[in-house]
Order: sequence, then C-alpha cells, then structure tokens
Amino acid sequence: FKFLLVNGSFLTVDRSSRPAAPVGLSVTVSSSKPRVEVHEHTDAVLSCEFRTEKDQNPRIEWKKRGKAVTFVYFNNQFAKSYVGRAKIEGATLTIHSVTQKDSGEYRCEVTASQDHVNLGEATVNLNVLVPPHVPSCDVPSSVFVGSGLELLCKDKLSVPPATYRWYKDNRALTATAETPYSIDTNKGTLKFKSVSKLDAGMYRCESSNSVGAPKSCVAQQLKVVESAAAGFVVLVLFCCICVCVCRRRGCCKSE
Repeated sequence: FKFLLVNGSFLTVDRSSRPAAPVGLSVTVSSSKPRVEVHEHTDAVLSCEFRTEKDQNPRIEWKKRGKAVTFVYFNNQFAKSYVGRAKIEGATLTIHSVTQKDSGEYRCEVTASQDHVNLGEATVNLNVLVPPHVPSCDVPSSVFVGSGLELLCKDKLSVPPATYRWYKDNRALTATAETPYSIDTNKGTLKFKSVSKLDAGMYRCESSNSVGAPKSCVAQQLKVVESAAAGFVVLVLFCCICVCVCRRRGCCKSE
C-alpha cells in the first residue's frame, strides 16, 4: 500500500491491483506414447499433441534421425519413401505396414510463428519387432577324428535377437559337463573339442524369439573320417603284420 496526501487527507492506494506484466506465450508439444513397439507389416502410430496460444495454423514437420536427419513430412507433404504409406491426423503420424528399416528415432516439430516461443518438439522412438527367419547354418560335410569343430548358426534379421538350439538326427542337444560339446544359445555356436565317430549325423539349427514361430535350417550331414596320417599308420601296421605272418608260415623264405 502507498499513502498519498490529497487536500489535507491521506488516501491509500493498493499497488497489488495493478495489471501484471504479460507472460510470454509459447507453443507446447508432447507425445502421449514416446516409445512405440509394433510387429513388422503392421501400422505404427506416432502420437504428437500440441497447443498454441495464438497461432491457429502452425507448421508441422516430422523428421527421422539416423546417420543423418531426414524429412518424413515437410511443407504439407510426405517425403518420397513415405508417399502412399503414411498419413497425418493433426500432428500424429501413422506409418502403414512398417518394416525393420522404419525403426529409429522420430521427431515431431511444431512451429507457431505468432507465439512468443514459436518452436516446440517431441521425440518418439519406434522399434519394429521381426519374427525369426530361417537361419544360415555352417556344417562341414566331413571332419577328421580327434579334431576340433565349431558349427555356426545365425539369424541376422529377427528383432529382438534370436536364441538358438541345435539338433542332431532330430533330437535337441543339451550341453552338460559330461557332453563332449558346448553350446552358446545366444551366439548360435556348437563346439566340439575332439570329434569322435559317434558325433557323425544330421545337424540342424533352430532360431527363436518372442515375436513369432521358430525357424530351422535344412539338416546337413556331418561325416567323421580317419585322418590321412592315421590311415597311413594303419596301413604300415597292416603291412608289418602281413610280413610277420608270412615269415612264420615260411612264405618269405628264398629258394
């Protein structure tokens, strides 16, 4: 309060009744779902809500961030790769029949030129889930007895990453401390320290994740053979035995 002397009398003035200073007006942008997960070949809805103080016709843009920032929607039209498979409702973006290539970080930008703070943005992360694909399986046709061996299995397309199971003669293999092999279910490897004749058979690998049904490669035959050195030793021993038998029977005596 402030006191003023007017015609010999004091008057009070309430300074709090003065109008407040104007508050800066601004556009606000948000997303009700900043993380979106959808299955491959379904629609992805990337929500974007905005509010402006003055501007009734703000400019709306969508961008995707990768190695470089690329436009999805700009100047009231879609970029070439999104034409015919995306739509805008308000500021919300819908992409139809998404693939793994659509995964990434998207940014919704709203520009309201008449507002005090005229730019607002919201970020939405899209993750496209992909079911297992037929894995590539690396199984050699033959291997020598006693040698080390690693069978490889890989599904590069599934999201989340696949886990793997190996089969021999259509029976699932389970590695224990007693088995002559080890299995890495995340990397898809089946390792033998020393192969024996018992390890010969038909091998295949199966990839699986939480999105779809498991997929398996075609079974491939693994043969376990004696090494050339081992064969030579056997041949020498056989010859020695033949010579000894021949001498005992007198077949090797000269006339």
